[in-house]
Amino acid sequence: MTTQATTGDAEARLQEHFDATIGRDQRIEPRDWMPDGYRRTLIRQIAQHAHSEIIGMQPEGQWITRAPSLRRKAILLAKVQDEAGHGLYLYSAAETLGADRAELTEMLIDGRQKYSSIFNYPTLTFADVGVIGWLVDGAAICNQVPLCRSSYGPYARAMIRICKEESFHQRQGYELLLTMMRGTDAQREMVQDAVNRWWWPSLMMFGPPDDASPNSARSMAWKIKRHSNDELRQRFVDMTVPQAEKLGVTLPDPELRWNDERGHYDFGAPDWDELRRVISGDGPCNAERIARRRAAHEEGAWVREAAAAYAAKRAAGRRAAA
Repeated sequence: MTTQATTGDAEARLQEHFDATIGRDQRIEPRDWMPDGYRRTLIRQIAQHAHSEIIGMQPEGQWITRAPSLRRKAILLAKVQDEAGHGLYLYSAAETLGADRAELTEMLIDGRQKYSSIFNYPTLTFADVGVIGWLVDGAAICNQVPLCRSSYGPYARAMIRICKEESFHQRQGYELLLTMMRGTDAQREMVQDAVNRWWWPSLMMFGPPDDASPNSARSMAWKIKRHSNDELRQRFVDMTVPQAEKLGVTLPDPELRWNDERGHYDFGAPDWDELRRVISGDGPCNAERIARRRAAHEEGAWVREAAAAYAAKRAAGRRAAA
């Protein structure tokens, strides 16, 4: 009984210190004690974020060889390369929590972990590349800038560079759309069609409404997240409507209008049934995305094995020299 009581007192003191650190808006670092729920929540969120960056290379990556100019090809290639780097930063952050990168990848491929629903929609024209940069990366910025102040240090620090690069991607996408809107009627129609297809999935990127989001309240209490899903969605709409007016496109929402009393735009509700279908694996490109990710993982096995063998050989050499 005495040992149990002592252990319980120690855990209570650790919990008290953790709560005080969160309350002071200070960072939790990998060597700090943290509740199991906090660790699990972080691993789930960071892994999903990392998976999204890696899967997110696919929709735009297929346009690299079909870009209309060398300049557009170089821009798109750089962006896809950035997304690969973001995934690596985030997997590294997850590893500081004791997660294994290979195991996280296996969980993704086996369907035990998720990635952002937005990447399960097809990119039908080159205008989609611009709209992804404008809307999808714009939504990502709204989601991710507050994460630079996340309570977990490695995650927050990784997000600083990621957000800087995402902001550049958003400007690139908008510049591409401005160029197309100054072009032919066919190009303008292409842009409007892409906006029509991507607007609602972009709103769904923030997750379900607050009253149907099982993880948001706990994540906000721990200051992993700083704003609710609905707050971030509203911020995105308020930011995007003036940009759409400048661009000369119509956002496909008949309920979209300025509300003087609220000081915000009112907008319609996304199709939450569609979001649930896509998350559960029934989106237009779910099977294709996972199949391609599985093939890349299997085809890269020899590279991982060679790297591991080389690292072991180097370590053995250093031991022998010592």
